[in-house]
Amino acid sequence: MAATLAFLFPGQGSQAVGMGRDLYAASAVARATFAEADEVLGFALSRLCFDGPLEDLTLTANTQPALLTVSTALARALSAETGVQPACAAGHSLGEFSALVAAGAISFGDAVRVVRERGRAMQEAVPTGIGAMAAILGLDASAVEAVCRDAAEGDIVSPANLNGAGQIVIAGHKQAVERAVALAKARGAKRAIPLAVSAPFHCALMAPAAERLRAVLEPVTICAPAFPVISNVEAQAYRGAAGIKELLVRQVVSPVRWEETVAALAQLGCTAAIEVGPGQVLSGLMKRSAPAIRCASGFDFASVGALRGEG
Repeated sequence: MAATLAFLFPGQGSQAVGMGRDLYAASAVARATFAEADEVLGFALSRLCFDGPLEDLTLTANTQPALLTVSTALARALSAETGVQPACAAGHSLGEFSALVAAGAISFGDAVRVVRERGRAMQEAVPTGIGAMAAILGLDASAVEAVCRDAAEGDIVSPANLNGAGQIVIAGHKQAVERAVALAKARGAKRAIPLAVSAPFHCALMAPAAERLRAVLEPVTICAPAFPVISNVEAQAYRGAAGIKELLVRQVVSPVRWEETVAALAQLGCTAAIEVGPGQVLSGLMKRSAPAIRCASGFDFASVGALRGEG
């Protein structure tokens, strides 16, 4: 029996210089996707993906359209080269835009423009050095929420990524995050690790970015997804086109409920997943939190073909 496939689209942190270069060389549909992104943005995003430099690729305003483009090129190449089509999809933070493009809810050209501005807005929302993020390992969600409440002391700190497999990322004011890291360790966290990020994503400090995104999204045409796409904010499938813009705005200031997203995919009957983009972050989380769902990298067409035919 054929597997019921989900496409998983990664977010920031999965980027790497060279991503998509081999795909570009091998696939005409991928080359067309990179060319469209270059034209829409007015600069050679493809060259930045392939050749760097890394410090430019990791600028949020560049990372977001770069990951979207690589993921979309790969999704299109998978369809063209292997005939594989997802039954459902989800994306982690920025990856949610890639999932919506794959489902036909937003055009690729519109999405590239939107996430370029989303990246700028998120980078500019909080001055450098004011915010921070950290990964807390080995505490459950309620314990991390309590740590954040007790560490806030009038500042902002809150769960930002509920990734599952005992991993929760927090975000907020730098001093509050540092207090939370110390408190988490004192309360039994296996590890509490400050992250090298440029801004405190998915917390209330991102409110200015959310309002800028709202304005950018306002004229964009949104359609109902062709297959279920799980919202980061609600951890359930979008119901038509009507609420998509608002949930994308809310996502900027809300935690990414990834563990619940994976559970929602399982409820939809997902038995296999393909990580459609660079890296293996989401595959790794899936293997730890939902080991019954088999995973493959979208860049490995042979593994994708084998996965597709498994029951």
